[in-house]
Amino acid sequence: MAEAYPDFLLRLPNGGPVARGRLLAERGAKGSRKFVVLAGSPVRAETVPSFAVRKPPSYRRRQQLIEEGAIRESERWPGWLETIEDIEFTSPSGAAEILMGCSTNGWGAWKSADGLSLAAHLGQASAGPNRPWFIRGSNVTGLDLVQRLWLPEGLVTLAASHLRQGVSQSASKDDLRTFVQEDYESTATYSQKQQLVDALHAFLSRIKPGDTVCTISGGQLYVGEITGEAEQTESEDRRSNLRRPVDWQSTGYPYDDLPEELQQKLSIQHDVVDLSAVQALIEGLGLSNEELVEEAEAIERDPSVEIPALVARRELELPDPTDELAAELLVHDKEWLREVRDLLADDRQLVLYGPPGTGKTYLALKLAEFLGGGPEQVKLVQFHPAYGYEDFVEGFRPKEHPKTGEVAFRITAGPLRELAALAGSEGNRHIPHFLIIDEINRANLAKVFGELYFLLEYRNKSVRLPYSGEDFALPPNLFVIGTMNTADRSIALVDAAMRRRFAFVELSPRTEPTGGLLRRWLAKEGKDSEPADLLDALNSRIDDADFRIGPSYLMKKGVYREGGLERTWRTKILPLLEEHHYGEGVDIEKRYGLAALRESLA
Repeated sequence: MAEAYPDFLLRLPNGGPVARGRLLAERGAKGSRKFVVLAGSPVRAETVPSFAVRKPPSYRRRQQLIEEGAIRESERWPGWLETIEDIEFTSPSGAAEILMGCSTNGWGAWKSADGLSLAAHLGQASAGPNRPWFIRGSNVTGLDLVQRLWLPEGLVTLAASHLRQGVSQSASKDDLRTFVQEDYESTATYSQKQQLVDALHAFLSRIKPGDTVCTISGGQLYVGEITGEAEQTESEDRRSNLRRPVDWQSTGYPYDDLPEELQQKLSIQHDVVDLSAVQALIEGLGLSNEELVEEAEAIERDPSVEIPALVARRELELPDPTDELAAELLVHDKEWLREVRDLLADDRQLVLYGPPGTGKTYLALKLAEFLGGGPEQVKLVQFHPAYGYEDFVEGFRPKEHPKTGEVAFRITAGPLRELAALAGSEGNRHIPHFLIIDEINRANLAKVFGELYFLLEYRNKSVRLPYSGEDFALPPNLFVIGTMNTADRSIALVDAAMRRRFAFVELSPRTEPTGGLLRRWLAKEGKDSEPADLLDALNSRIDDADFRIGPSYLMKKGVYREGGLERTWRTKILPLLEEHHYGEGVDIEKRYGLAALRESLA
């Protein structure tokens, strides 16, 4: 005896009347459950402009029903149309789309009188919202099943070539793990078995009717809607033993034109991937902002809530540097700040390099706080020779159990992963976030960065991390600013891979904005310009530009107390120069001392 379902209701938009329908036990040619809209149900009079392009089969069926007179103007609801007979559809979504005149997920839109969705009555993960999934089909043991099977026959499949018959959709992950261990004992490695269990569990138990499915073939992304339960069969070539019916959109989207975040997720090397993190981007594919607004207005939604697809495509912008910022940083020209901003916008990685005392770290922090909108979006780490990948990205660290107090080694995220998680979280994706790496060249960069070298250059890709095994990508709104000291010859050079991935901006006492920084600071503080004259005279005597003295040594309050300038010169500046000329027999005091410099100025 067929299972009986209640009548399902669909409220039309803007407080409109309610349509009624019934789920049938029969299935359509592609395996989806048929659905009947009852006579006397209201129909929206107009369609949204994107309907004909986005859902051409539903658009054509609607026009046909109107021409045949099965749908006509309603006398009961002026301004609406009405069904005059029961109309059968191949799926609940097709029925809802024709009534609403727009793309609609019928599995969630049709509800029983007690408010439960149609999907809930089918027992398909009823508590959760609909999700988008990516399923690979372009290379299944050498064949492109997307073009050969999925698109023409309205299917999505998994090979499951050795999986026993009779596996239930409600099978637990532990059951599937047992089946795979036994059925694939001699045909798959341990890692392959683990991935297969995850794929089978998602395909059988997590994916449900109404979910979105995506796949790639021939450089195109194809999108569809799951319209029925999973079915297990014996396919002739053993490439498609598990199947689900899909209503595929008629056209694909060029992969190279997809948003960067979506490309990152699609690059994950698994057969089945949950795309919930980029759901809004998928929902907006092929639609303009105006069309998204029109579709949102055509369904029941809270008008106070922003449309997710519009929020997701909001442009990431770095604000234009202001005159106030230039004045605060004592930069000679706002255009220099604008150039640094443009370099970050283009490359997203930048290194400020120069000798000590040129204000590299201070400038990096202040600029990041301005461009990111506040200190909350900025994280600073300092590299050193003992710094490693485990400190920066992730690694095992001793952690105390909060209840038992036992200490054990657990995988712990480093500052890079922490900031990436914050930058990539919902609502933050259009806000710039900055990682400041102070003394970036004091660590073994190849050891610290690991696969990050790849991600810094290919921001639209993902990699699998070696410790956690999780897939990781750098969010598009994560920027990296490094500072590099050029005075220490042992660390001044960086490899070509680093040079290629970062833009380099020099901060040197011989050029602006550093060259006149001290003089501008003294004028702002109302102090005598002698320290600036002395610093210029000192640097004119230093032949090596990497060892010239930066102005920040003389931009501290202690310098301007009684005897402060002499003390600073004797204890901070001259020792640097003694080290620079070590073994050369140079009389440091005679060449660089305050007395000698003052005499030359006089």
